[in-house]
Amino acid sequence: MAVQVVLVHGIRTSASMWRAQVEYLRARGNPATAVDLPGHGTRRGEEFTLDEAFATIDRAVQDAADRGPVLLVGHSMGGLLSLEYVGREEPPPVAAFVAASCTSIPRGVGLAAYRFLTRRFDGLPDRGLGLTNRVLDRTLPPETRHDFGAGGYAFDAQDTALASLSTLDLLTSLRRIKVPLWFVNGQWDQLRMNERLFLALAPHAELVVVPRTTHLVTAMRPRVFNALLEVALTTIETPT
Repeated sequence: MAVQVVLVHGIRTSASMWRAQVEYLRARGNPATAVDLPGHGTRRGEEFTLDEAFATIDRAVQDAADRGPVLLVGHSMGGLLSLEYVGREEPPPVAAFVAASCTSIPRGVGLAAYRFLTRRFDGLPDRGLGLTNRVLDRTLPPETRHDFGAGGYAFDAQDTALASLSTLDLLTSLRRIKVPLWFVNGQWDQLRMNERLFLALAPHAELVVVPRTTHLVTAMRPRVFNALLEVALTTIETPT
């Protein structure tokens, strides 16, 4: 059976950010499901809650597991949520996991500063969209530039989502993850601060740092990220 892939987006963006990966996976013969978390993408207007976020991931994983082994892939907030999900006391049917741009504990001064900045941006007349677009125009390649924001931006959900992340027990979850796990960070990613701790706690984890790349590693270097997905897929497909 073909490996099934479930992809979980980061904060503010949506399932559309994964289009380059979905195209690659389907061409390879691997069915891919990119979810929209509550309050994001096609679900903007819904309230963001952790319970519904985990339920969204679980529905996609359980459905995919009926058809084959599952590779779970998460970026940023989606990666943090997926770390907690895969590290449940009773593990879900996930065969391997790629966690991109999420090796930071979302608590304390760092989280408070990030929430402060997002509120300031949200107070601008365009909610900071003009500056966001200028940055993305300069950093993302044409093949992913439109996809990253095609599903719209979840401005109304972001502060609630950020506050919710502080309740995650990531250190406990990391110790419980027994499947192959790849942490993928951009060299210039601001969320690299705890990558060595995360790597030490997860018993089957590897760390890949992509040179000259920011937090948006999946969109900034899509072909490199797809090559890393190839490693994960091959690991699942190769008998032990």
